[in-house]
Amino acid sequence: MSIQVAEEQVSEHMHPKVPEEHLENDINGKQEQGDHRQHGHRKDAALELLGTDRIEMTDEQSSLVARKVDRFILPPLCWVYFLQILDKSCVGYGANFGLQTEAHLVGDQYSLVSSSGYWAQLAVCCGFTAFLVVRVPTKILMSACILCWGTTMIGLAFSKSFGPLLANRFLLGMFEAVNVPLFTVITMTWYRRHEQPVRIALWYGTNGVASMLGSLLAYGLSFIVSPVLYVYQILFLTVGLATVITAPLIYWRLENNPATAKFLTPQERLWAVERLRNNNTGVETKEIKWNQVLECVVSPSVWLFIAVTFCVNVGASVTNTFGPLIIKGFGFDARQTILLNIPFGFVQAAVCVLGSILAARFGYKGIVIISFMLPCVLGSGLLYGLGRTANFQGGLLFGYYCIGFLFGCNPLIYAWVAANNGGHTKKSFAISLVNAGLAVGNIVGPLLFNSNQAPEYHPGVAAVLGIFIACSVLCGVLTFVFVLMNRHKEKQRVAHGKPAKIIDTSMHKVYQAAPDAEVEGGCRLGDQAFLDLTDGQNDEGPSSSIPTERLSEGWSGGVTLHEGLPTKLVREKTNPCV
Repeated sequence: MSIQVAEEQVSEHMHPKVPEEHLENDINGKQEQGDHRQHGHRKDAALELLGTDRIEMTDEQSSLVARKVDRFILPPLCWVYFLQILDKSCVGYGANFGLQTEAHLVGDQYSLVSSSGYWAQLAVCCGFTAFLVVRVPTKILMSACILCWGTTMIGLAFSKSFGPLLANRFLLGMFEAVNVPLFTVITMTWYRRHEQPVRIALWYGTNGVASMLGSLLAYGLSFIVSPVLYVYQILFLTVGLATVITAPLIYWRLENNPATAKFLTPQERLWAVERLRNNNTGVETKEIKWNQVLECVVSPSVWLFIAVTFCVNVGASVTNTFGPLIIKGFGFDARQTILLNIPFGFVQAAVCVLGSILAARFGYKGIVIISFMLPCVLGSGLLYGLGRTANFQGGLLFGYYCIGFLFGCNPLIYAWVAANNGGHTKKSFAISLVNAGLAVGNIVGPLLFNSNQAPEYHPGVAAVLGIFIACSVLCGVLTFVFVLMNRHKEKQRVAHGKPAKIIDTSMHKVYQAAPDAEVEGGCRLGDQAFLDLTDGQNDEGPSSSIPTERLSEGWSGGVTLHEGLPTKLVREKTNPCV
């Protein structure tokens, strides 16, 4: 259905249609007012656009907006994440073509170079990336980081010893650190909860595409004979130049949020925001709220998410950094090793999509993660138990490919974190802390392996096997925690005069309007959706990661509410509407 027809249909379900030029002026006026602080706070972009209005829309109109968002927002995310993974993987490909020999790396220096980027990522993930995600407009932040890490990648191409390689790899990790938190927040900003796992899987799944195409690229470039540059330098230079060229294109293509998106008509902007109401996690604010930071830090679920992410990424780091070397240890030469890494990339991409489909269909991300850990345990066991003779090559490759299932876990973890943490500051900070867990996992992983363990790498493989088992246990604990939190949330609603169970239509495939029944205090269900409340403050939102009363004792939450509602969020029983 065309945009024009869809816009005509909406008039049957809402107020008489305002002329588009008037609607445009009204929206622009609201957005300009939103640039000023009220009561010391900035409002959510969605609240500035809609105010107290509810926009009626059909599933067809919601799907129309989703398709346009898919065309304009999803491709830049996929391309940039593909480049990031390709940049990081180049170190592993370079090792396969003589990086360690030609750069005179000895002992654990290669492991240190590989992990140094994650040290940088860890340094900036504990708060600074959340600050950037909240305060800096999306298109500016992403394009600036791309330009910086592309330039650093070119610097890696001209590094011929341990010191320059270490320094440039550190800078590369620092500039790339913002990507996963930013990409996750962007996905939450544009999509309904039902749509989020698949979209995260699509951009995160380029991890596997980068492994496949990166292997082919390294294979092709390995035939270049240069009297000046080594193969690894040619590889770094090629990828670095592609990254630098991408930066201005992203600035031109990307939009900051649905309330201001230029590729949407004024009517579609209203639809784009209204369809997110039932997410109950807001759209976007540009203010750091320290009460939300505190709630994040003391949240048990956030720390469990960090632990799960650490376990998953210990294994991921092994395949990213030592994968080609492990395959080479099976008895293959350098070029055969690169080509045999291509099926592993296919497994990565396939399980990302499979995991997101299962999560969207059944809604239990923790169970899907546990099921993906089982092939990882099997694969690690095969790598540990089988010898390195020619007759075991098939079994060893099968075991290695089984470990690729772990790459289906990260997109589910990030979707799980974002969907269960409300408030823009808290959500951004939680994702940044989880990304710090990813960094620690990638730091620890390579250190479990050393060149003197080759070709079996038995100690490292045994450690990874144990970590995969621990990950399964932690996911079970996390799932149980959210069961308890759901029960607490139901009691919270009843105490506020609301129904214990509220149908979460954000998880339905077909769009349905948010519930709008009137409750005690003259408020309607759904009025809190765009007030930038955390999951602990919003009893209608996702499962609270910590009971609100434990945070509200003796101090106000400091949340500015819309006109007609209280200006401070205080203890629960003081204000049943919020």
